[in-house]
Amino acid sequence: MITPHGSASAGTAPTLAARVEGADVADPREPGKRWTYLVYALIFSGFAVVCYLQVYSVVLRLLGAAEHHQGIRPFLYPSLLWLGMGLVLLALRTVIWTAYRPRPAADPEAAPRLSVIIPAYNEGAMVLKAIESVARAEYPRENLEILVVDDGSTDDTWSFICRAAETYPELVTPLRHARNRGKREALALAFRTARGEVFVTLDSDSVVAPNALLALVGPLRDPRIGAVAGKVLVYNRDAGIIPRMLHVRYVLSFDLLRSIESVYRTVYCCPGALTALRAAAVRPLLDRWQNQRFLGRGCTFGEDRAMTNYLLEAGYDTAYQRSAVVRTVVPTDFVKLAKMLLRWERSAVREEIRFARIVWRRPLPICLIAVFDRFVINFRHPIFYTSLGLLVFLGADHPSMVIRTLTAMGFVSLFNTLYFLRSERSLDFLYGVLYAYFSAFTLFWIYPYAVLTVRARSWLTR
Repeated sequence: MITPHGSASAGTAPTLAARVEGADVADPREPGKRWTYLVYALIFSGFAVVCYLQVYSVVLRLLGAAEHHQGIRPFLYPSLLWLGMGLVLLALRTVIWTAYRPRPAADPEAAPRLSVIIPAYNEGAMVLKAIESVARAEYPRENLEILVVDDGSTDDTWSFICRAAETYPELVTPLRHARNRGKREALALAFRTARGEVFVTLDSDSVVAPNALLALVGPLRDPRIGAVAGKVLVYNRDAGIIPRMLHVRYVLSFDLLRSIESVYRTVYCCPGALTALRAAAVRPLLDRWQNQRFLGRGCTFGEDRAMTNYLLEAGYDTAYQRSAVVRTVVPTDFVKLAKMLLRWERSAVREEIRFARIVWRRPLPICLIAVFDRFVINFRHPIFYTSLGLLVFLGADHPSMVIRTLTAMGFVSLFNTLYFLRSERSLDFLYGVLYAYFSAFTLFWIYPYAVLTVRARSWLTR
């Protein structure tokens, strides 16, 4: 249990007026209630359009085109089964999504002892912004400590960490590895040093909103919750088309998917960019997590999802807190984006296999939802590649099928971006449609390559 720790009236950090660059949460694009209800109406009516497009415009046309190629019809049946299950999952997710509500933030006067942990490697001046965003956050200073680990940087990262320690000597504890040992080892060092009841992980290229820390620890009042994921947005949103597309993807990933997962108390990945961890739950798991192995090799990246799985395995629930906002730097060019996604997919392959063993320990209703969800989501990969092959094969004789499929893809992705409009009233939702085509034509190779190279240990983007 988290216990109260005195009053914060004298030690609370500056108010919301003390903004950190890029960390404001007040945004004129945030929707009101009327807009929200309009989006709900569009989503539920749009679902019928999606069903029509999928079943009539693509499936029936595809079956018709296959009449002259009887040998390929058996390959269509798994796709049709998955399509039906996918529509059911979409409907189920939408209903659950409307039920999500963020939990109340922690009371400053009862805020738990908090250890914010920032691992850094060759981050330069950005690490200072990350530290300052925490130091200026609305959290009682007497219950806050910031541990910053320089993981063997070869640039000036250590000098910025030392500058922060001099500026905030009562808050910042600098730690250092003589050589680069990886993010997991940097986190492990801080976990073993920290004194807090709650650990908060923050990436060194990220800044938190002023009210994020109090919001993030609020759900931990429930002793069954072991980890709380924050809402991750894009810091460098205006730096190009890729960051704009990723902004839409991040909003959908958190305000849609993690909202849904939080309702049934099984957020599959609480991200390192901003997550609160119950210290009493983490400490017994540290040795196993730090020395995790997969297919005979030590695990390096994917430490956040690995810890989430360990907590779920230990019987804890995981949650999402929409009101705890962090903004993180994302890649601006294709090569770095591909490397980041490849690293994510490799860890996803590993941890999905682990979760398949863990899920049966969850309460029965949660287990059934999670099994159905993960089956449909993971089965999409063979379906996608099979469908792509069939489309190429049939497209030679029926070019209209290609046009219809691409058109349906656009409408389906447009429907998906309606969920984005629930979070942000902005024309940037169109970047979500663009990302659907962009990922289909330029990133389709990442998953199979991740499967073939799942034992790789390189971070890639460093």
